[in-house]
Amino acid sequence: MAGPWGPAAGWRAAAGARKAVTVVTVGLVSGVSLLIGEIALATLVFSGDLAPYLSQGIGLLLFGILAGCIVIALMSGFLGAVSAPAVPTMLMLGVIGASLTATGEALFPTMVAIIVVCSLATGACALLIAQFRLANLVRFIPYPVSSGFVAGTGGIACWLALSLMGVRPEAEALAELFEPLVAANWGGGLAYGLGLYFATQRWNSFLLMPVSFLVVAALCHLGLIAAGTSGAEAGAAGFLFAGLSDAQLWPPVTLEDAARVDWTAVAAQVPNILTLVLVTLLCVVIYTGGLEVASNRELDWNREFRAIGLGGALAGLGGGPPSCPVVPTSLRSLMFRVDLRSTGVIAGLVMASPLLFGDAVFRLVPVPLMGGVLLFTGIALLDQWLLKVRKRVPPVDYAVIVAMFLTILFFGFFEGVALGMGIVVIAFVVRMSRAGAIDSTFTAREVRSNKARPVPDRVIVRAAGSRVRGYRLKGYLFFGGGQPLADGLKASLDDDPPPLCVLIDFTAVTGFDFSSVNAMCRFILAARGAGTEVVIAAAPDGLADELRGNLPPPVFGQLLFAADSDRALEHCEDRVIEAHGTEEDPRESRSALLAAAGAELERHLDRQVLFEEQLDRLDGWFERREYAAGETLLAAGEPVDVLQLVTGGSAAVRDRTGARVRMLGPGEPVASQLPSGAVASASVVAEAACTTAALSASALGLLEESDRQLAMQVYRYLLEPASQHARREAARGVGAGRERH
Repeated sequence: MAGPWGPAAGWRAAAGARKAVTVVTVGLVSGVSLLIGEIALATLVFSGDLAPYLSQGIGLLLFGILAGCIVIALMSGFLGAVSAPAVPTMLMLGVIGASLTATGEALFPTMVAIIVVCSLATGACALLIAQFRLANLVRFIPYPVSSGFVAGTGGIACWLALSLMGVRPEAEALAELFEPLVAANWGGGLAYGLGLYFATQRWNSFLLMPVSFLVVAALCHLGLIAAGTSGAEAGAAGFLFAGLSDAQLWPPVTLEDAARVDWTAVAAQVPNILTLVLVTLLCVVIYTGGLEVASNRELDWNREFRAIGLGGALAGLGGGPPSCPVVPTSLRSLMFRVDLRSTGVIAGLVMASPLLFGDAVFRLVPVPLMGGVLLFTGIALLDQWLLKVRKRVPPVDYAVIVAMFLTILFFGFFEGVALGMGIVVIAFVVRMSRAGAIDSTFTAREVRSNKARPVPDRVIVRAAGSRVRGYRLKGYLFFGGGQPLADGLKASLDDDPPPLCVLIDFTAVTGFDFSSVNAMCRFILAARGAGTEVVIAAAPDGLADELRGNLPPPVFGQLLFAADSDRALEHCEDRVIEAHGTEEDPRESRSALLAAAGAELERHLDRQVLFEEQLDRLDGWFERREYAAGETLLAAGEPVDVLQLVTGGSAAVRDRTGARVRMLGPGEPVASQLPSGAVASASVVAEAACTTAALSASALGLLEESDRQLAMQVYRYLLEPASQHARREAARGVGAGRERH
């Protein structure tokens, strides 16, 4: 027997050690890769007048990364999630930093205060969304808006990368463009960014960025040594970050700095702060959706917003920007089967490690590599969301993406997102207006209610059923479809003679607005003038109150509201039958109507005679059962182990929602299947007091053994109405789909 130190235990220990090494490796590489990109973004935020505070700014960024990454790693439903401030968030901070009006000693404390406000506001919004479970309301961002947003992010990243490398439209910058160190700056950055992009298209290795960054950085320093250029000269020319202050990364600010904050300058940035919060939440929606799609996993979005909200609040308390999951890096944990919370924690600790070791290493980082990393990020986003997406979306949606991309590039994120949402809403209204709210139309000749009627009444409905016009509505009724809906309903009033009833079925309607109610009121008034009754089936909540408030009381009082379309159709059939006795049928003569009724009555009597003969021959086999009105003959989900035939009264077959599917009269079976233990799919309830003849499964088996001919006659009798019912349901479906709008 193998003991605790046997081969199996050794294999488990070795497998655990290998997994631990993989977790550490993936976390280390993920942290280093993100750290490189985030530091490149920090140089954009703390540039211009804020450039002397780059060390402190990096400290703020690293604390925000540490807080957000660890909180999200421990709380997210996606194990192995790795988080960092999103590129659009950092770009918006760059816009705020470039437009900040504070000066002197108030400059950096004011920027820190703005970052704190942005993080706390973002965290509060995310927590409110999670607390009130509103994630489903914000998660459905239209795909063109998401694509245009990400494409715009890529365009701004490319533009800022060129600015970081010294390529700016100012005359002074253009004049110095071909000086040796300046040319080496933008030339090296372009070469590294493009080279890294094409390399990732060919090789899918997570080591590619960190290894290439270290190798190219070493080559840059060797080139400076070979050219005889000192670090001070390279820093003065903007090739190295050698001009950083001697300030520590942490803590970047003190309590005394709070008194220097220029709150007037903070108030002037409120529009940009709100834009940053909106952009960050939009990133959360896009990135969380991307994680779901790429990993084929369902996430609890309210849980994700709670994690991001707490991470943002904690980052804000330390002056750091808010974070959200990074999709490619988080998926790396899944790819290497180390989707554990420890992977994200290790990545966060790696990214925050410079807080302990200082910024000395950053002073040696070549600026071209930072610009190249940012350029690589922008090119990758443009390739995926501006170029390749063209083959996947319709031309109209692609036009929205391009329009958003250009607007974000030249005007800003807020303007681009507003334009995209506006275009999508307008396009949606136009499409819905063209589609129309009327799904299908029918008459009472094509679709019958499930009420069991005498033969003469059935013949009347079949002959004069065209006097009932039915409309099935669909979707959400809103202002874009109000007028087409009213026009479509009014068209039925032009018939000669006008319809007795117009049935409007709201079963498939998900909601409505006041414009659609107004259109409905106009039709109801027109129907009143034409002498047509309006019957409304399955009215949505609040529709009756809205109609009552917008119609004259006498007109509203003539409306009929039915619980479902079957009850509504039953009422319309009653009106047709009542009208037959008071007005001449213009379509068929009375003699033809009587002839049809006679033929129908003859078939009905023949079947009743056959049923009574079957009962007489089966006397002694059946058990008589009695049911009061409202009593259940057969419950949905109950096994069918008895054959029951209705012998008197009536019963209704109801689905799981309680809606009546059809009526059962004398001679009809209670269950649609023979007793075999199968579960009933619908309930059967007595409409009035009724009686049945019941034959158990065991008795039916004995009947087959003792009198096979009689058993076959019973089966034949049961199968004949089933086939007739199938034909009637098929005719109902054809009639319902006869005219679609």
